[in-house]
Amino acid sequence: MIRFGIIGTNFITHSFLEAVHEVEGATVAAVYSRTAERATDFAKEYGIVHTFTSLDDMATSDVIDAVYIASPNSLHAEQGILFMRHGKHVLCEKPFASNVDEVKLMLETAREHDVVLLEALRNMFMPNFQILRQTLPRVGPVRRVILNKSQYSSRYDLYKRGDNPNTFNPAFSNGSLMDLGVYCLGPALKLFGRPDAVQANAVKLESGVDGSGSAILSYDGMDIIVLHSKIHGTDAPSEIIGEAGRIVIDDIASLDRLTFVGRDGTTEELATEQTTHMKYEIEAFVLMILAGERETEIHSFDDMQLLADVMTDIRRRIDVRYPADV
Repeated sequence: MIRFGIIGTNFITHSFLEAVHEVEGATVAAVYSRTAERATDFAKEYGIVHTFTSLDDMATSDVIDAVYIASPNSLHAEQGILFMRHGKHVLCEKPFASNVDEVKLMLETAREHDVVLLEALRNMFMPNFQILRQTLPRVGPVRRVILNKSQYSSRYDLYKRGDNPNTFNPAFSNGSLMDLGVYCLGPALKLFGRPDAVQANAVKLESGVDGSGSAILSYDGMDIIVLHSKIHGTDAPSEIIGEAGRIVIDDIASLDRLTFVGRDGTTEELATEQTTHMKYEIEAFVLMILAGERETEIHSFDDMQLLADVMTDIRRRIDVRYPADV
C-alpha cells in the first residue's frame, strides 16, 4: 500500500481524494497545511490520520511513502526536491515547475535519490489519449492541429475588482499558459515532438501574467495552433486535421469525446467511457512505485523537460516573467 501525504487543501486536492479511493494500492495517510486548524479540519473531513504544519517534519516522517503536491506553481520545485531528498516519491500537479531550469533540477534529484517523479498532467494518462495516439495514422498526413482550452476564471472577477488572486499573480508562477495552455502543449509535444519554430502572442494583464494567448508550433509540412484563455471562454473543440480525415476532440483537458470524421463526411465515435479523470495519473504513479520503475513512456522525463522547455520559451516570447526565473 502506497501511503500518500498531501500538500495543499484546495479544490484540486478534493478531486485527488475522490480519485485515490478508486486506485488499488493507494491511501492518503497525511495532510500538510500552514495552519493546524485547517489541517485538522481537512483531515477530519476525509478521515486522514496524520496532520503536519511543517514540510520538513512531513518529509522526514515514516508515515508516508509518497507526496502529492498541489501547492502554488512557484513552490513545486522546492517542495518536490525536499521530499525526494528524503526518499519520498513525488506526484506533482501541472505545471511541473516555474521554468525548465527548475524541472531539470527536479529530474536530476529524482535520479540521484532513485525515486518516482511524475507530473500530474491528467489528460496524458487518460485511456482516450491512448486511443487518440492509436487513431492518428487514420487521418493521413497531418497538416494542421488546433488545440483549444479557454474558460472564464471566476478569479478574474476578483482580479478586476482590485484583488490579487494567485491565479493572476506572477509571484506564484501563474497565468493562462501555465494553467490551461499546458493541457494543449502536453499532448501536442507527445504526438509530434519538438517543433522547428515557435511563435506566440498574449493578452498580458497589468499584474504581469497572461490572461489569454496563442502559439504556433511549426513543423515540416504542418503546424499546431494552441489557444488558451482564463479571461474568456469558448466551447470550440480541438481538431487534428489530415489529408484523409480529422479527429475532433470535445475538450482537450478531459478527452471524454473523440470523433473521427472521414474526408467523405462519415463519422465514427472513438472514445471509451472514462471514470474519475485524476484516477489514471494516480494509478500510473502507484504502479510505477510497486513495479520498481522510475519512468513511464506515457509521460517520460524527456516529455516533462520538453514541455517545460517549450513553455519557458513561449513565456519569453510574450514577456511573462516570474521571480523564479531570476
